[in-house]
Order: sequence, then C-alpha cells, then structure tokens
Amino acid sequence: MQKGKKFILWFKDIRKKDVPLVGGKGASLGEMMANLPGIPVPNGFAVTTHAYRYFLETTELDSYVREVLSDLDTHDVKNLQIRGRKIRNAFEKAKMPEDLASEIRSAYEQLCKLVGVKHVDTAIRSSATAEDLADASFAGQQESFLNIHGADNVVTAVQECFASLFTDRAISYREERNFSHFDVYLSAAVQLMVRSDKASSGVMFSIDTETGFRNVVFINGSYGLGEYVVQGTVNPDNFFVFKPTGKVIDKKLGLKDRKLVYAPTGTGTVDRNVLEKDRNRFVITDREAEKLAKWAVTIEKHYNVPMDIEWAKDGKTGKLYIVQARPETVHAVKKGTELIRYRLKKKGKKLVGGEAIGSKIGQGRANVIQSVKDMHKFKKGEVLVTRSTNPDWEPIMKKAAAIVTDTGGRTCHAAIVSRELGVTCIIGTETGSEAIPNKRDITVDCSEGIGVVYDGLLDYEIESTVVEKLPKTKTAIMMNAAIPEMAFLQGQLPHDGVGLARVEFIINSHIQIHPQALLDYRKLRKFVKDGYKKEIQRLKKEGLDKDVFEEEKKAVLEKREYYQDALGQIDGLTKGYDDKTQFFIDKLAYGIARLGAAFYPEDVIVRLSDFKTNEYANLIGGKYYEPHESNPMIGYRGASRYYSEEFQDAFSLECKALAVVRNRMRLKNVLAMVPFCRTPDEGRKVIKLMAKNGLKQGKDGFQIYVMCEIPSNVILADEFADVFDGFSIGSNDLTQLTLGLDRDSELVSHLFDERDNAVKKMLAQVIKVARKKKVKIGICGQAPSDWPSIAAFLVENGINSMSLNPDTIVKTRAFVYATEWALRHKKNIFTMTEKQIRAIPGLKEPMKTTVVSVSWKNGKKRESRKTSRTPLSEFVISMGKQEKL
Repeated sequence: MQKGKKFILWFKDIRKKDVPLVGGKGASLGEMMANLPGIPVPNGFAVTTHAYRYFLETTELDSYVREVLSDLDTHDVKNLQIRGRKIRNAFEKAKMPEDLASEIRSAYEQLCKLVGVKHVDTAIRSSATAEDLADASFAGQQESFLNIHGADNVVTAVQECFASLFTDRAISYREERNFSHFDVYLSAAVQLMVRSDKASSGVMFSIDTETGFRNVVFINGSYGLGEYVVQGTVNPDNFFVFKPTGKVIDKKLGLKDRKLVYAPTGTGTVDRNVLEKDRNRFVITDREAEKLAKWAVTIEKHYNVPMDIEWAKDGKTGKLYIVQARPETVHAVKKGTELIRYRLKKKGKKLVGGEAIGSKIGQGRANVIQSVKDMHKFKKGEVLVTRSTNPDWEPIMKKAAAIVTDTGGRTCHAAIVSRELGVTCIIGTETGSEAIPNKRDITVDCSEGIGVVYDGLLDYEIESTVVEKLPKTKTAIMMNAAIPEMAFLQGQLPHDGVGLARVEFIINSHIQIHPQALLDYRKLRKFVKDGYKKEIQRLKKEGLDKDVFEEEKKAVLEKREYYQDALGQIDGLTKGYDDKTQFFIDKLAYGIARLGAAFYPEDVIVRLSDFKTNEYANLIGGKYYEPHESNPMIGYRGASRYYSEEFQDAFSLECKALAVVRNRMRLKNVLAMVPFCRTPDEGRKVIKLMAKNGLKQGKDGFQIYVMCEIPSNVILADEFADVFDGFSIGSNDLTQLTLGLDRDSELVSHLFDERDNAVKKMLAQVIKVARKKKVKIGICGQAPSDWPSIAAFLVENGINSMSLNPDTIVKTRAFVYATEWALRHKKNIFTMTEKQIRAIPGLKEPMKTTVVSVSWKNGKKRESRKTSRTPLSEFVISMGKQEKL
C-alpha cells in the first residue's frame, strides 16, 4: 500500500518530508529516530492525516464543518465559542469507522509487545500539517492527552485529538494567519510515555529566546509532566548553557510549586503541590543540563535552524529523553541589520516585576481577567493581566498592548505567542493579577532585560542602530557593559570585546547582600537570638552612667532589629543555599559569565567591585560593616579595601567567582581589572591575594589590568606597567582628581572638562609610557563618547582601545575609522570637506553622514566648554572648523 494511503505509520518509517502525512510533530519525531541515533526519542506511531480525512468523509463531518463556519467572526468571541463548541461536539459524538479503529488498536497492541508491557502508557499528541513551521508554531492549538493506556482508550483519545483541530484558539489562529480550515489536516502521534511525573520535564531552545543570541542553549524545567511548563502554570528553573564550552553559565531557581502527575487510578492526570524542600533545589543537575544542551546542538545542526525542543526525565530509570522538536519561530525568520532599542525617559513607581519577554515597552489600561469566560470584556489596546494563558486566550492576546502573567517561564505559551505577535510581555510576576489595580494605566517595561510594571503611562523613546558590517579600525572599539540581561543583545553590535565590565550592578541587583553579612551569617543569627543579651549584660558590668547605659542599650536593640530584618531578607534571597557565601559566588559568577559569553572569544575585562563605603552600607546587612567617611570618593575603596584585614575575606568571594567563570565555565576570555590602585605596592598586594584565591596572573592567559584614574597612575606609569598587564583610563575620575574638583558640586562642575590641557597631557603621557613599556592602554571613560576631539586626540596618540557605551559604539567606530584614514594620509579629519569625507573608501551610509556631522567643517561651530555634554550619538553639526585646544 502506498505510504499516503496508510492509516498508521511507525516513527521509524517517517521522515521530515512527511509533514503532509503525519503533521509537523510526527514528521520531526520520525526524522530524529531515523537520522539522529544518539538522541533518545520514545518510540511510537502516527495515525495519519489520511485516517483523519477518512474519518471526516465517512462521518460526513466535512460538510457540517463548512456549514457551521460559514458565518464565522473570530473578532466576536461569543460567535467563535459557539461555533467551535458545535464542531467539537459533533466530532466527539461521531462513530469512529471500525476499520480505522481496528488498525489503531492493533498498532497499540504491537507497541505494547515491543516494550513487554500489557497496557503501556502513551501520550496522544495532535500533529497538524500547518504546525511547527519556521514562521508559525501553532503552539498548543490542538490537544494532547497523557497517561492513556488500553486500546479502546487510545482510540477515544485519537478521536478527541481530531476534534481539537477545531478548538476556538485553533480556528482563530488559522484565520489570523490566512490558513484555510479545509487545507489543514490532523495526525495523532501515539508515543510511549516518559515517567517524568516521577521526575521532571521542560522545554529548551537552541538560541536565546529574547535576543536571538545563537551561542547559548536555554533550558527550563519543572517537576512532573511537561504540560505545566508549556502552559505557563508554573515558574520553572532556568539554565543557560554556552555552546562553545558546553558548560552551564547561568541558572535561576524557579518557584515550581505545582506539578502534573499520573492520576492514582485509571487514565489521565492530576495536580499536586510540590514540597518546599523540592522547590528549593533544581530539577536537574548541571551535568544533565549540559547533556540536554549537547543534544540541542546536534538537533539544530541537523535541521540547520534554531530549534524549540521538549525534554523529559524518567523518574524510574533516571534517563533523559527528547519528546518533541520543532523550528523556533521568531528569531529564525528575522533578517536585517537594524537593532531597535526601547528606553524609558524616566522611571516611575514599580508595581511588580518578573521575567521580560522581548525588549520592548508597552502601555495601556490594565484589564485583570482570570477566566476565559470573561474574554469578551477585553478591549483592544488594553494590557492583559492574568494568572497564565493557554491557547484559548489567543483571540484577545493579539489585541493586547502588553501582557502580564503571574506564572510561567520563557518557554510557556504566553511567552511564545507574545514573541510571535511582537507584544510586550512579562511572565512569572507571582502576584501581578493582585498587585496591579484593575483599570489602572500602567507601563510594561522589558527594555532592560528584566520585566517591570510601572504605575502610569511613562514617556519612552525608541532608538535604531544599524549593525551592518563596519570597516575594521586599528584602534579596538570595545564596549562598556554591566547588565547581564542586556549582554546577549549588546554582543550583537559590532565590537572588539568589553573594555569595562562593571560588577556593581550584579552585586546590587542579583545579590543585594553585603558579602561580610554572608560570611558572618551564623554569627549574626546567634547575635539576634541571644548574643544581643550578652552585649547588654556586658554594658551593665561596665558600670556606665544610667543615661549612657540606656543610650548604649538602645543602640544594641536597634542593631538587633536591623539584623533581624536583614537576616529575613537574606533567607528569602538565598533559598536552597546552606552555605550563604556560595550564593554570592554563584550569582556573581553567573552574571560575569553572561557578559563573558556574549562577547566571546573577545576579551572581557571585568573591573573588580568599586563601591564606596556609603554604597556598600546600603547593601542588605551592610550598615554596621562600613565606616562613615566624609568623602568616600577618595576613601576606603578599590585596591586599599581588597587587601585590608577587614575586607580581604569578602574580596576572596569575588576572586572565587571570577575563578569559577574562567576555570569551571572555561571562559578564558574573562580578564580582571583593579580600580583605584594608589601605588604599585598596593597592586602587588592585590595580585598576591588574587593568586591565593585561584587567579594567578599569567596562568592560562589570565591578565590583570589597572584603572588609570589617579594622577599617581600617570606619574608612576612605568612602575605600574611592571606590575600590571595594561591600563584602562577612567577619564571621569582622572579629570576630577587632576583638576582637584568634585564633579558633583554645582559650584565647580563648570570646570569639569576632559579636554582641559592638564587632562590631555595626562592622557598623552600615560599612553606614551604604556607604548614604551609594551603594555596595553585603553580608555573606558565617557570622554571619547562625549567629545569627538578627545576621540581624535587619543587616536593620534596611539591608544590601543576605546571602550564605549553601547549606544555610541557604532557611530564612534565610523568616526575612528575616518580619523585613522585621515592620519594615514596626513590630513586632519576636522578640516576635511564634506566631499573629502564622503570619498573615504570603506565608509558607507549612514556612517558617512555621521562622520560628516561630527567633523566640524567651515568654521562656524565648535566644541565649547559651555555646551552641554552631548553624546557623539546625538551630534548634528553644521559647517564648522574644529578649534585647536
């Protein structure tokens, strides 16, 4: 019998070209079984689309469906619901032709014999011909049925799968994408169940779902059967595995408070709560995540497109399986050379936060809806706020200005559909549907990689950056980076690495706790429990004056109250960690690793923490560890802090995190930089301490740079060059300390100018020494971004690199390229005519216009000390001549 006329096809006989016969899901399962022997796929068979058409014809349902849909209006929710229900009822009441039912029973019994189980458990999954396409996922449009055993039950489930081709959401989805209801056919995949109800399951993408960054595999998982992850019923665990090294570089513990498991008797499934001890641990090990990622890379390579893959772990055997694979449907079809960035002009009152889907900003009036029955109350342009979505919600999701859910991970239904629709979405807020007042105007912000819902309609702007291939410059154009969640997007800009990776954001936002409070966690617990009493007893024994005693006692009680509150916050943040210091190491390592991976294999120079005492004191538990300083800017910071007896144990945590990134995660491109190092001897002390904590200078290419931000760094540059591998100029602090002013003081801020001759002499001197000593020299301050004349001055003096803010990197690269060309041809970029600039070879539009706009032709405009600090990205300059400074 011809393949296309069969009711049943076994997975081993199916290939990816068989989508018309078995739908997208079935074709992919067969393809993997046949061509990817190293990928474990549970066996099974497909009830074909020929069987579906035969069912329709013999029951005369095809004509009935046409009649019911003749006056369909998908924009009318009730109209859609009535027609969908009529069709599904007719499907379920119809009698399955006996010859078809007999073949399904026979195939199921054969599957039972293959595994040696009388009534084997199966999953019956719908597989449509217009499904899992490269440009439309049709995610969850039809039904799947789990824990089905017994031949008759399998037949019934297959018939219910057929009926699910006409769920309300499937009808609406086809209408929206102009698919004819009568050109889409359904197959049912009958697949052996993996007992993930006794372990875990989830979804992974061979690409970062939010940015399209291709060098990672994103995995999430939760306890029990996989439907809760797909539906967004739970907040799952998340893992990022870096493809070039195959190592986990980031992971986040999910709430995972519920799981879907087998019903105690019969077929089907039931909902169960997850024990707290299980919630506080990851559902799979790092090694298992890395194995899954390896399979994802293999599958992606075979299909030659980014993939969306479902996995499951068998709780009886401990083995991992792949149960589905389909093309990723958003980034796989994106083309072009333009990055669009949304940016809030001003932040407002935060109502709730969660996981950002995409990087846009959306706003409108909140409409809190908890049931599909109330969808008719939703109006176009409102923000949908709900616990979670499933495909039934799609008729209103496409009308939403933004979507906010309480539960779900980045691979859940709400996330997938929001990406396809291009709708701003925040998932996993936990309390969004309670915290956001109904009918309140809100702004949903995903622009910084972390989802935040703000009260009110806030102003925002949209920036466009052309990222087409730019000409190479002799001066390396590096980037300043700080936010791990933005790194995968920023890494797609043209770059030569990261010249300044700040860790303060990671400590402030991801850790939030003073490192010494984590080191002293048990001591603080004892103090709060009864140690404070001993302290009061000690005061009593000192025989203090009554008023003095009461004042001292009050201070002890205030200290206890402070630490009691701090410990509560620490416990909440460090769930799952018995060793609280490991929380600091892990979180810092994950943040640094994302920065390192995003710009791999280029250097990523991580500046070690440079908090001032007042900033450290603001961390949880930090108040009593930090001295009060009248001028923290030039106080206990940088190198002096690291090797001090009071802080070196805390600094060791930072070093250990960096060692994890380089050694365990194998990101050897991550280097270190010491800030605010006053003397060469301080540098030697810090380097010795770093080596003690697994960071030996020179080993495996590990380099240690120093920030050049103090006049002593310039004056003793030759000595610093003997200690460190290179310099990075911090122009803000160097200008401030060279001119002896406080840039935050309004009284003298007008004197703050990186173009001052004293500052320029400092810049020229340290570059000259660095080149003589053959060590690298770059700049990571704002000066070249703010002032084209400084950028040109640095190029003329032979600086090796400039590290810039992401929003100026493309335009500055073009300007530096033109400046270098001008120098090679003995010209001054600022005196060249527009025609001469546009004739520079290798420079294309719109970069030609950018360079012209900052080149100050014909003498009428000039950089002025009185002008505002306008970034290079915003310069629009008419004919003028650069004034020689």
